[in-house]
This record gives sequence, C-alpha cells and structure tokens, in this order.
Amino acid sequence: MDHSRRLEVERERTLGRLASLTEDFAAMVASSRDTNADDEHDPEGATIAFERSQVGSLVRQAQLHLAEVDAAVAGLDAGAYGTCEGCGGPIGDDRLEVRPLARACISCATSSPR
Repeated sequence: MDHSRRLEVERERTLGRLASLTEDFAAMVASSRDTNADDEHDPEGATIAFERSQVGSLVRQAQLHLAEVDAAVAGLDAGAYGTCEGCGGPIGDDRLEVRPLARACISCATSSPR
C-alpha cells in the first residue's frame, strides 16, 4: 500500500473512532442529566464521573492523533513526508509501513531522550 493510501486509511479509521467516542461521550452526558447530580454522595456518581473523564480523555487523544495524521498528509503533499525531523535523512519505508506517522528515523527515535 502506498503512503497516500495508508494515511487515508488511518485518517478514516481515526475519524470513525472519534465519531464513536464523541457519541459515547454525548450519551454519557445526556444520561447523567437524568440521574442524581450529587456525585459526591451517590455510590454510582464516582463511576459516572470517572467514565465520563475516561471517554473525554480518549476523545482528546483521538483528536491529537487526527492532527498528527493531518500533519503527515500535509507533509506528503509538501514532499517532506518520510524525512526525519531530527537529522533530515530518510525515515525508511519499512518504518513508515509500521508507523505511518513516524517523524523520526530509527536512529533519531532511539537516541532522543524520553
């Protein structure tokens, strides 16, 4: 599969996940309106708040991932896709096949501080 198609598939998958998570979050918010609003004293309240927080976090992660996909697509359009941001060398097709959003070659990715 070529890079353009791989990124397109990744973008479609991410948009689908984001839509699903957004629907889940909206459903949680709507259902919590119909329940006891006193999370502090409601035995189920902490669970509802926790689940809402977890889904909200997953929504934000999916949004960030979508932004990374869009940046990779823009890089592809600009002719910079597959170029390491660290050393300016090629990232390598094998690495891009496994990690299509990779911004660094293996050497730079393994030598950067975590």
